[in-house]
Amino acid sequence: MKTNHQSGRRTFIKKSALTALGISIIPRHVMGKGFIAPSDKLNIAVIGGGGKGFSDAVNVYNKGASNIVAICDVDWNRSAKAFETFSKAKKFKDYRKLLDDANEFDAITVSTPDHTHAVITLAGMQLNKHVYVQKPLTHSIHEARVLTEAANRYQIVSQMGNQGASGKGVQTMINWFDSGMIGTVSEVHVWTNRPVWPQGIKTPTEKPTVLNGLDWDTWVGPAQWVDYHPLYHPFKWRGWWNFGTGALGDMGCHLMDPPYRVLGLGYPLEVESSVGSIFTQDWTPDYYPESCPPSSRTQLKFAATDKNPSEVKLNWTDGGLRPFHPELIPADHPIGDKDSSNGVIMIGDKGIMTCGTYGLNPKIYLNTGELITPTYSEDDNSSFNLPENGHQAKWVEACKDGYGSKKHKELTSSFDFAGPLTESILMGNLAIRSYNLREKTGNGFEYPGRKKLLWDGINMKITNFEPANQFVKRTYREGWKLE
Repeated sequence: MKTNHQSGRRTFIKKSALTALGISIIPRHVMGKGFIAPSDKLNIAVIGGGGKGFSDAVNVYNKGASNIVAICDVDWNRSAKAFETFSKAKKFKDYRKLLDDANEFDAITVSTPDHTHAVITLAGMQLNKHVYVQKPLTHSIHEARVLTEAANRYQIVSQMGNQGASGKGVQTMINWFDSGMIGTVSEVHVWTNRPVWPQGIKTPTEKPTVLNGLDWDTWVGPAQWVDYHPLYHPFKWRGWWNFGTGALGDMGCHLMDPPYRVLGLGYPLEVESSVGSIFTQDWTPDYYPESCPPSSRTQLKFAATDKNPSEVKLNWTDGGLRPFHPELIPADHPIGDKDSSNGVIMIGDKGIMTCGTYGLNPKIYLNTGELITPTYSEDDNSSFNLPENGHQAKWVEACKDGYGSKKHKELTSSFDFAGPLTESILMGNLAIRSYNLREKTGNGFEYPGRKKLLWDGINMKITNFEPANQFVKRTYREGWKLE
């Protein structure tokens, strides 16, 4: 919403010109709370301007369709390109200082490491700002539930940054499944070649000098304090539970989105994981609880849905592990991506549906031997031709129309969908982190975490292994909270 000091001379000139043409202006407040006239540009504040944050800024800007009025990043060297590209934007290092200028903007993008998503996003929503948040939506299951509920309570237009959800491939797969082409699905396989950063390693003990221009205290934010180390920033934070969510958190929102969406899945019923280890010279497995494992396997079970009348077992593997080639798929055909490094297989009673990352390259292999591939119109000038399927641009347009509008309801990853999806993905991480937990029993100590964990999704609770519940909700560093 524009404030008085923003409206000054520019608004006076605009009103004068329109009045001369016999056109009157209807104030925003007359049109309803949160409504931004379609002719107006959305004023956006970017939080996290380096890496993916830069492309998010470019895509919401959309060649001038929106205004980038502020950029916040704790590392001004990493965000130098964003500052140069949007040279008129105000610069901040601390998002809390940026939010003090809340009257300057209508919406925020949050493209920071996973551990800060929730506190930044909730603070923005409490100021009635629309939010675009990179995947995974949050670092913990509890945080995802909080943001989902807050988006509805504050009537915020929200979108998570899993851009494949807005693509042709995912929509094609929905149409195929809804038409009954592969029948009922009971088994799904999803896999990734991640991590492509260090995991399963010792916590560093060295204390190198903090990078010049980096506000390390704000970067750590709500996480437990550790001294700066290049094994954390930049990018390698993904492999540490204190900051990231590992390979599953990184790629799950891209790869699990198609089956979750196509089959209409909800909260999982149960989860079971096993993890790979790095071995020492005497062949003793090294286990470092602060570091995500080098590889893992996870199985989530989901209840039958109105769309799919069968329970579904969804199998996830990472660290380069992938499922074996189904008999229906010819041996020389890649599965998933063109190099088979990431992908999805949905096994139905009439055939198999596959796709790669972001829902790309969808195919169906029918039991009859027929191969089905999509056909797209050559003159398609829709948002599919925009960068990242128009995922950010659609959010901008929905923000302008407001909460509950048609464009808002058409968003593919608003928090009412992205929240439960993220919770399901983070359930896998809960099982991975519980794998090596001990619990005292009548016969001494054992490893009950190495078993199937039963999940009460509504109440966010493991019902058969209490130690695992410590990973539902994280503990924030003193001075930080989510409320």
